[in-house]
Amino acid sequence: MTARIASAFAARFGGEGTLYASAGRINLIGEHTDYNGGFVLPGAVDCSITAMMRPNGTKFVRVRALDLDAETVFGLTEEDKPDEAWAHYVFGVCREIRKCGGSIGGFDAVFAGDVPSGAGMSSSAALESAFAYGLNDLFALGIDRFGLARIGQATEHNYCGVQCGIMDQFASVFGRRGNLIRLDCRSMEYSYFPFDPQSHGYWLVLLDSTVKHELADSPYNRRRASCERVVEAIRRRCPRVELLRDADMRMLDQVRSEITDEDYRRARYVIGENERVLRVCDALERGDYETVGRMMYLSHDGLRDDYEVSCEELDFLNGQARSFDVAGSRMMGGGFGGCTINLVREELYDDFVAGACKAFTDRFGHEPKVYPVVISDGARRVE
Repeated sequence: MTARIASAFAARFGGEGTLYASAGRINLIGEHTDYNGGFVLPGAVDCSITAMMRPNGTKFVRVRALDLDAETVFGLTEEDKPDEAWAHYVFGVCREIRKCGGSIGGFDAVFAGDVPSGAGMSSSAALESAFAYGLNDLFALGIDRFGLARIGQATEHNYCGVQCGIMDQFASVFGRRGNLIRLDCRSMEYSYFPFDPQSHGYWLVLLDSTVKHELADSPYNRRRASCERVVEAIRRRCPRVELLRDADMRMLDQVRSEITDEDYRRARYVIGENERVLRVCDALERGDYETVGRMMYLSHDGLRDDYEVSCEELDFLNGQARSFDVAGSRMMGGGFGGCTINLVREELYDDFVAGACKAFTDRFGHEPKVYPVVISDGARRVE
């Protein structure tokens, strides 16, 4: 891919530039915990967006999206926002850097990537992070990695219409080969935890259902509102509780008669999921991947039964994992479609992938996509 990018850059702009890359991500466990101030456990993957960039001495940015066979030119003021949706990610990064006081000029760039689109691996965060990291380096801006992640998040908010948390950009920028990152979404403190399943006889693989169910209402907003209502009820007894992160099951049970059954189940899932993230981190330090797998199954059960964000296709794939005695499996992402993430013993891997894909195709009439996962480095300069 880097050779293809370099060739296209030379053909379009002449000479060569500097290569930068940033990764897509997975989240092993910790779903719908971020907006409740809880923990997530993501890692960067060995799929990335790679860009060759070079200052051009003008006030204009010229960008070629190689995979789309598309190109655009834009200036660096707010009025210069390009029409092309894909270019909003690059334009937004430029604008957010300038809002932070970063002095950047025009530049030329060609980018391409191998982060699967629509699989929940955050190709958009990888794109934002590659350009944020690259511009920070090219123009010697001195922005730290937290600042780069926030620039990507602000780009989503202000130029792409997605009110996302910071996990995707954080993982894309802070990723480290052979490690997952436990991020405290309240304090923004983070720690690395060793993740090398292959040395323990396991493989990590995504099975992508390739479906996304559109719902008439906003399930994300309704679930967030459920969590907020529970916090309000608990706070009347325990004023120190500001987020569900601060609550435990004893506190939740004390207010059970004051809240709806649906709100109770939503909160029960979130409280349990935060505990599971911490248990997985402890297990990883011991190299105990069987416990990791059990927590993944419990996570899926909670997402299916209490948070109700799964769907028939994801439950079917999770059921296939159970039938093949896979160590762990759960839906990954916001829900209602997308992937399951599966922790599979090496000796079962081929049979599981082939059998699950065949059974899914027989049931739903199309094949799931298969993405083996290797945890890799995040944003970086490519030498």
